[in-house]
Amino acid sequence: MTRVAVTVEQFWHKVPGGTGWATAQTLKALAVDSDFSYVGLAARHRSPSSSMIPEAVPVSFAGLPRPALYEAWLRSGMGSVESIVGDPVDVVWASAMVVPPTNAPVVVTVHDLDFLDHPEWLSKRGKGFFPRAWRAATERAALMVCPSETVAQACEARGVEAGQVRVVPWGVDAQRVDEQSANMTRASFGLPDRFAIWVGTLEPRKNLERVVQAVSQVDGLHLAIVGPDGWSVDHESVIAPLGDRAHKLGRVSQDELAALYAAATVFVFPSLAEGFGLPVLEAMAQGTPVVTSVGTGTEDASQGAALLVNPKNVSEIADAIRSVISNDQTASSLRTAGLAVAKNSSWAKTAAGYRKIFGEVAR
Repeated sequence: MTRVAVTVEQFWHKVPGGTGWATAQTLKALAVDSDFSYVGLAARHRSPSSSMIPEAVPVSFAGLPRPALYEAWLRSGMGSVESIVGDPVDVVWASAMVVPPTNAPVVVTVHDLDFLDHPEWLSKRGKGFFPRAWRAATERAALMVCPSETVAQACEARGVEAGQVRVVPWGVDAQRVDEQSANMTRASFGLPDRFAIWVGTLEPRKNLERVVQAVSQVDGLHLAIVGPDGWSVDHESVIAPLGDRAHKLGRVSQDELAALYAAATVFVFPSLAEGFGLPVLEAMAQGTPVVTSVGTGTEDASQGAALLVNPKNVSEIADAIRSVISNDQTASSLRTAGLAVAKNSSWAKTAAGYRKIFGEVAR
């Protein structure tokens, strides 16, 4: 049996984000295979439990809290996987690009490299942390795994050999919400029959300001804004132009999110940069037409089933929204294509890709 240690500390982050959710869903799908066993790696916590950890995956906790543990991993090379787990492992999966010292071969997931191109989008701590994590990843990785060709090309452009990079897209739960449940959820949040939805952490690269500007140009359309507060975005001033047509819902449960996607007229996600963009697949899985960015990982994720726009062009975003809400044929075509993409994008398929890579480096 191949034993894989997986970094899962991001499950305890205040905002695990799409990368944390993707790792959790992949790990859940991986854990059903009896040829592999998995153990999670995390820092010291007062509450050593997380709803994101699959029941079949035990977690070994280090003696250090997160900041100290990450520094030990990146700076001093202390806090090895073997010392935390207590036994040898065959592979280490650095699922959030933070690579612990180990004697085993390391598979590093690189979600994006935006921190190198746009450090101004990061929090103060992120500006100092992510470049160092990237350097460690390039030095220690046996293989790098990227969720899209966009990120793989970015890695190669930064000097990683093409043979060292693999692409394994994220998946989605394709189970659809029925119309009655969707309408009940919509009503419970005070949303009208027709509305656009945007989902994400409120941070600069998510481009919410231009989304609001575009929606404000579409007569009568309301906007549901779903996701936690992040950094460097004054959301009150950003959404002010929409007045009572803006509905800031904050965090919602996964069931509520799926129902909101299903109830929405259009999903608008013209992010400035994404390594993949899970919300694109999530919206498609509920049959919701998608407007998203050309030239980022969301273009890869949409696989031709979305309207692609220049994320910096407000008029182009507004025109794409109008084409969905005013043209039934366009909306129907996007809905059908999106459902087909989602159906072919399972977490089991993602897990199979990672399992193959783990077997490769273990050999």
